[in-house]
Amino acid sequence: MESHSEKSIFINPFTDFGFKKIFGEEPNKDLLIDFLNELLREQNVTIKTLTYKKTERLGVSDIDRNVVFDLYCENEEGEKFIVEMQKAKQSFFKDRTLFYSTFPIQDQGIKGEGWNYKLKAVFAVAILDFTFDDADRDKPIVNRVQLMDRKSCKVFYDKLTYVFVQMPNFNKDIDQLETHLDKWFYVLKNLNKFDRIPEKIKDKIFQKVFKIAQYHKLTKEDRQAYEESLKYYRDLKNSLDTANQEGYIRAENQYRPLVEKANQQKEQALYEKEQALLREKAAMQKLAGKMKKLGEPMDTIIKETGLSAKEIEGL
Repeated sequence: MESHSEKSIFINPFTDFGFKKIFGEEPNKDLLIDFLNELLREQNVTIKTLTYKKTERLGVSDIDRNVVFDLYCENEEGEKFIVEMQKAKQSFFKDRTLFYSTFPIQDQGIKGEGWNYKLKAVFAVAILDFTFDDADRDKPIVNRVQLMDRKSCKVFYDKLTYVFVQMPNFNKDIDQLETHLDKWFYVLKNLNKFDRIPEKIKDKIFQKVFKIAQYHKLTKEDRQAYEESLKYYRDLKNSLDTANQEGYIRAENQYRPLVEKANQQKEQALYEKEQALLREKAAMQKLAGKMKKLGEPMDTIIKETGLSAKEIEGL
């Protein structure tokens, strides 16, 4: 297997290993706090501390579906945060995200009488290595979704928030970075492409990202785990690219005969129109010749035939 070290200095954060190495380890908790505080600033969220919770959530009974989060955390206020890196588009992805978000809600239920159903906020954050098919035309980077009253367009319930980060839509280069969140997106999208630490990203928090993401500083066990994670990521990407290419070829083969037929019909219609115009002009030239022999005035011939004086004189 091709060694990662021959390709890049830093690990790929879109792999399972890379994502959890940066955001999912106790010594690196400050990175996740900083990222979430920037991402959730519009929701007036300020996280001081985070506690990692078990990522596997069991169903109520043995026959219920279990889920495994990438990261599942709780802050000092008891608010819940699901943070996921989604590498590939899948059917019913939005349904899956909604289903996952029900577990932190159910966890808050208190057995017995006397519970007033007051819930702590739940945030489901998904960093996507793809874009939604139905995304806005302006290609948003971040989609923030909450329950809304359709008539008043006001938020109906602000304790359940979905944040989708469509990373392919982030296309700023380093000179266009304006905010701290811009820097986070830039680093995540380009980390494994850097051959050195960019001069314009010298913030302390990013210095730590670069330090822990250095491939050559990984332990032997971590390198092996990363290589396996990287291989899975590449295989998945290659499979998707192949499927997309094959789908394009199938669609092209399916519609090529229709396109060719439409083009032929268009060409035939243009040919027939040109022939009709030529026949009409020939008829007008014939009429103009007769009128000219009869001594009709030039103005009258022009009016009746639509020919120019030069054309009439040349008959």
